[in-house]
Amino acid sequence: MLTDYEVTALLLSLKVSGVAVLFSLPAGIACAWVLARLHFPGKALLDSVIHLPLVLPPVVIGYLLLISMGRKGFLGERLYDWFGISFSFNWHGAALAAAIVSFPLMVRAIRQSFEHVDIRLEQAARTLGSSPLKVFLTITLPLTAPGIISGMVLAFARSLGEFGSTITFVSNIPGETRTIPLAMYSFIETPGAESQAGRLCIISIIIALVSLGISQWLTQKAQQRVSTAC
Repeated sequence: MLTDYEVTALLLSLKVSGVAVLFSLPAGIACAWVLARLHFPGKALLDSVIHLPLVLPPVVIGYLLLISMGRKGFLGERLYDWFGISFSFNWHGAALAAAIVSFPLMVRAIRQSFEHVDIRLEQAARTLGSSPLKVFLTITLPLTAPGIISGMVLAFARSLGEFGSTITFVSNIPGETRTIPLAMYSFIETPGAESQAGRLCIISIIIALVSLGISQWLTQKAQQRVSTAC
């Protein structure tokens, strides 16, 4: 049986990762479509900026979030004064950090899916009078479903493992920002708590394996549906 402490860290990790994926998904689809379909000056720079979190040290991302979205940051201060929204030292900030770190993986998977859509299907629909928005919603988006699902699961799994930017941006607060990786870090630093750290390690591995299994199953189902539709 899991202890209350482990259950709290597990539920918080699932909440942070789920919110990070859901709120970053629209932006991920938009960025993937832009990178896959449009050609414009500065595209290579935009591509590099989107994928920058993959190569930056997570602590650098956390520091940038701290000076920009913290309570005294140049954006965070205005968000708090105007809308009462604060990302400092709460789970919202942890979700923001997880979303930024996992965003490139989501965009990469969805972009590859957009690049494999047969443009002739979209062109045929337009010649029949469908608007670009209707073509996107009824043809393009369903055909990219496997890539979207894969991107969401990859981002979810990456969010679950996020550590460096989270602890730098929102610290390690029990019940608020202490997700499974941060809880493991706390146990590792505590003499005699090796068994608790090991239990959380096993929980992380199980969640990752389940996520990958669900991803493969959903992707296969989506591919079968797309093949049938075509």
